[in-house]
Amino acid sequence: MLFNNLDQLYRSVIMDHYKKPRNRGELEGEHCVTVNMNNPSCGDKIQISLELKDNKVVDVKYMGTGCAISQSSASMMTEAIKGLPIEKVHQLTFDFSEMVQGHEHNDDLDLGDAEALHGVSQYPARIKCATLAWKAVEKALREADKEKAQQ
Repeated sequence: MLFNNLDQLYRSVIMDHYKKPRNRGELEGEHCVTVNMNNPSCGDKIQISLELKDNKVVDVKYMGTGCAISQSSASMMTEAIKGLPIEKVHQLTFDFSEMVQGHEHNDDLDLGDAEALHGVSQYPARIKCATLAWKAVEKALREADKEKAQQ
């Protein structure tokens, strides 16, 4: 019975983020980087905008369309990384990916509400949905590094 209640709690957290997304929008400015990604297998699309200053994610916004998993994961991700040092963001994105693939991950890192997506590992077709926004953040950080290196 406890498992069913926990499963229901996780579902309600996912649906809450889907119906009431956090940090939806776009960022612009000299310290911002924006990337677009999609998941062609199911049609999910995401745009991630990061404001980076002093090796920290000062702000993050997203826009997108797609299934409840992809869009709620994006909302959860924005809450998890906002205000964090870039190094910690890399750790979180790695651990989130490991978690949703059913691999061992660092339980000491706080993934916030995104921990509700741990059950995605039971549905391999949904892993790409859950990780899309997190992969977009990694892509945005790589692009920011490239821009910094060119200056």
